[in-house]
Amino acid sequence: MTDPTRTYRPATLLVHGGTTRSQHGETAEALFLTSGFVYDSAEQAEATFANTVQHYQYSRFGNPTVAMLEERLALLEGAEACRATATGMAAVHAALLSHLKAGDRVVASRALFGSCHWIVSTLLPRYGIETVFVDGADLGAWRAALARPAQLVLLETPSNPMLDMVDLAAVADLAHAAGAIVVVDNVFATPLLQKPLEMGADVVVYSCTKHIDGQGRVLGGAVLGRAAWVDATLQPFLRNTGPALSPFNAWLLLKGLETLALRVDAASRGAAAVADFLAGRAEVRRTLYPLRDDHPQASLARRQMSGGGTLVTFEVAGGKAAAFALMNALRLIAVSNNLGDSKSLITHPATTTHMRIGAEERARLGITDGVLRLSVGLEDPADLMDDLRRGLDAAGGLSVPDTAAAD
Repeated sequence: MTDPTRTYRPATLLVHGGTTRSQHGETAEALFLTSGFVYDSAEQAEATFANTVQHYQYSRFGNPTVAMLEERLALLEGAEACRATATGMAAVHAALLSHLKAGDRVVASRALFGSCHWIVSTLLPRYGIETVFVDGADLGAWRAALARPAQLVLLETPSNPMLDMVDLAAVADLAHAAGAIVVVDNVFATPLLQKPLEMGADVVVYSCTKHIDGQGRVLGGAVLGRAAWVDATLQPFLRNTGPALSPFNAWLLLKGLETLALRVDAASRGAAAVADFLAGRAEVRRTLYPLRDDHPQASLARRQMSGGGTLVTFEVAGGKAAAFALMNALRLIAVSNNLGDSKSLITHPATTTHMRIGAEERARLGITDGVLRLSVGLEDPADLMDDLRRGLDAAGGLSVPDTAAAD
């Protein structure tokens, strides 16, 4: 077990943080693949349910393997507490619905992952919760929306898929003045490249499926924040609605965390190189990568993030036909809507992750039919560029009408 009096650096926490050994003294974290737990006596069972003694009850409420993952994530994030969930969307859903009630008001950045957008635009209003979308980059829009009381602000930065940035510190100040907590989806930045809690956020959510597993194996999610909020607000919701993380998935996520720093660093360096390559191709109308000088919010990205991340978004001339031609010509990069994997993956947001938000909303977000989102993995960047060159040649071989910019 690590020395609790020491403050370890992230790479060390990723390997050792939260480790609790059983009486057998195992090196690797133990996998407690059990649904329930037994008690020494009826009295101990009663005291456990009365919360007067500490004892595991049921893996829906808590599990030793899952608890190790939660502790390691909390140490890495700098959060007081963490609760793991079955998926990233379960984490977002729990963070919102545990805190909100009918009559409350939510202000959200318009640039959200498709399922998050659906929760805000469709699900919350069904329960009598008012929702307002704003342009996340426009502080004036945030100021106007938060001139009235609100209970929760939801945003992601960088956003999926256009890598838009939100000024976390400024929005947090506005939100708190309006009475709202700030929930940040930090999946693109990872816990290593951006620390929302240090900039005023109250709650951070992750899809652990992405970089934390990072090898395309299992689903998982996490919600992190202050202990008082987690214990009083989030935990009862999770306990009684049941989006529990499998202990086996938690064990794999613990193993994934051990190499997270290495993978994020290597993939981020690859993504920066690939972004530079794409920006130099005539078939590419625009390339978006947070730390490139031509990103509209590069200065904010440098202020908030310690690295550019593993995602590159670019737009090809020729719309959907050219985008599909590019994807279909690839031989190394796989077509998949996942991200944060050791393998490079590409998707067409307009027909996959953001299909259901509708054409009008996609247009507001700049998600044209020529936009592609590339998650850079651990391959040699030169091989990725060779593969993209093949795809771009295929896209450029199409006849591109003069009106393509309007697609």
